[in-house]
Amino acid sequence: MRSAQGSSPGPAARAEELRAELRLHNERYYVHDDPVVSDDVYDALLDELRAIEAEHPELVTPDSPTQRVGAEPVGALEKVHHPEQMYSLANARSEEELRAWVKRMRGHLAREGIEDPAFAYVCEPKVDGLAMSIVYRDGVLERGATRGNGQVGEDVTHNLRTIPTVPLTIEDAPPFVEVRGEVYMSLGDFAALNERRAAAGESTFMNPRNSAAGTIRQLDPRLAAERPLRLWAYGIGASDGLRLESQWEALEWLRERGFPVNPDIVRLDAEDEVVARCLEWQARRGALDFEIDGVVVKVDDAELQRRLGVVGRDPRWAIAWKFPPTTTVTTLRAVHWNPGKFGDLHPYAELEPVHVGGVTVRMATLHNEEDLARKDLRVGDEVIVLRAGDVIPQVLSPAPHVVERAGRAAPPRPPERCPVCETPTVKPEDHVFTKCPNRDCPGRRWQLLKHFASRGAMDIEGLGEKQAELLMTRLGVRDAGDYYAVSAEQLVELEGMGEVSAGRLVAAIAASKERPFARVLFGLGIEGVGEVTGRSLAQRFRSIDALLAAGPEEIAETPGIGPIVAQLIHDQLADERMRDLIARLRAAGLRLEEEGPPPGEGPLAGRAFVLTGTLPELTREQATERILAAGGRVTTSVSKKTDYLVAGDSPGSKLEKAERLGVPVLDEAALLELLG
Repeated sequence: MRSAQGSSPGPAARAEELRAELRLHNERYYVHDDPVVSDDVYDALLDELRAIEAEHPELVTPDSPTQRVGAEPVGALEKVHHPEQMYSLANARSEEELRAWVKRMRGHLAREGIEDPAFAYVCEPKVDGLAMSIVYRDGVLERGATRGNGQVGEDVTHNLRTIPTVPLTIEDAPPFVEVRGEVYMSLGDFAALNERRAAAGESTFMNPRNSAAGTIRQLDPRLAAERPLRLWAYGIGASDGLRLESQWEALEWLRERGFPVNPDIVRLDAEDEVVARCLEWQARRGALDFEIDGVVVKVDDAELQRRLGVVGRDPRWAIAWKFPPTTTVTTLRAVHWNPGKFGDLHPYAELEPVHVGGVTVRMATLHNEEDLARKDLRVGDEVIVLRAGDVIPQVLSPAPHVVERAGRAAPPRPPERCPVCETPTVKPEDHVFTKCPNRDCPGRRWQLLKHFASRGAMDIEGLGEKQAELLMTRLGVRDAGDYYAVSAEQLVELEGMGEVSAGRLVAAIAASKERPFARVLFGLGIEGVGEVTGRSLAQRFRSIDALLAAGPEEIAETPGIGPIVAQLIHDQLADERMRDLIARLRAAGLRLEEEGPPPGEGPLAGRAFVLTGTLPELTREQATERILAAGGRVTTSVSKKTDYLVAGDSPGSKLEKAERLGVPVLDEAALLELLG
């Protein structure tokens, strides 16, 4: 605008005019998808503002449209605590499970003295992106952080400011408010970004979610600004003085202040309508311009939300209707075989590359020899491939029209020689699967080395598949005992290993000496000894020496172990190589005796626990160890004999069963309090 007398406004006034006009155009373009000026006009306004601010730096404001890419690169992403915990959601995968959720809510409210509440629901698409906490102080964007573990996330403010759909300022705001939203990349923008990268000779990205995740965690905001991230706002967390009566009112509050809120979100009054809406979203997910993996259903009324509360890390008043896993059809090119840690040959599929579940799949598991035969899969078949979340892709079956087709290839058979060491394979009479009998097979040794370092066993950080292979092939590591003789000087000579990473790996190997006896027992790679069996043996025998001295009959007295498996375990422990390995691990300082009270003693003696979901700080293994050290027991399924269910993120059906049986539910804090 110009003054009434026709004179031009001063630099400060003109800069403010331009900022207001550009904010309006940004909102019309990015939020409402209804631009009122051409790109050239918008660019001219932005260039004019840049020129004024360059000539008058004192006029630059933090919320200016020119400052979306004004920050310097950061050295690292700092950890920050959220003002209010960001909860996860329990899942429903069918109409029955959704109705069971409503029934549980009614039961909980009835116990609170609220009979037959009238629920209204808000249904929102569950966008496959990254949940964000965005803090505004006095109406100005102060900080943006990733969800992290729900309590602590990473500060990504420098990148969040580059996203055009994230307001830098909001009007009529309380002194402090935290906005919750999902950062994502649309399918159209993702395709265009990959086309630009391919044209420039750069590697392309795998899928929109990974692209968004990598972009929002860039240290240099200029790189983030080059990639087309967007935001859907879906809620409000902590605030100072903001009182909203419902989720729908919160969404309206966000819309009125320029936040993009998905236009397809609806408020419904009946369960039948909710079910129909979820099924509708499921049917049209492939037509959307962004990826979704379900629908979030929330109780609308804020007071009912408060009365329903939270269990574990999940609010009782919200649930995620998860869509069925994604499947597709492609061609089975070949079947390959790899030896496992006990010599069993495991088949896997080489596929015609296909995009499924957000990634390009080229390989998939075929589980085992028996499963491969049962499914009647043949090379050249069109097959159905399943990828559910982050689970390894698997081949389900031939496509329906394939089975009756003439001219199919012969069924694949296990190789007559091991594909790694070329030793003739065998199939013992009492064994279901074909085996490589060579105990020195590099494939078997690699699998054992990986297993020992894996999370459920010794949990050696930084020692994955590639590192295990390098240590085996370049440094001559033959078994787990050799890990503890590896030096940083040897590691720095390996490909991809610098002094820092070599030092960290040596430190991680040394730290694994503190793992409890049960983890060592599992890590040894004894056929028939899994995590649960390893804990049972450690609790019963209390030391490796007592276990080595035990006969098959004594081992068979351990809960969960029968006479056949007991004989198998005894024979492996009696083997000279196994005894030599145990001796070297003892010399390296690993724990080969059980600590804490024997079963039936300690503060948790006689109490049975079941763990479900992901805890905020403790891993499942750490929580198990703490319970066992206090004399408690950890089982895998909920029953009337369960004393406590410890529930974390995404607890699944175990939580529902515990509530139905009246089993007390603990979060991590309550567990730690119980442990003292």
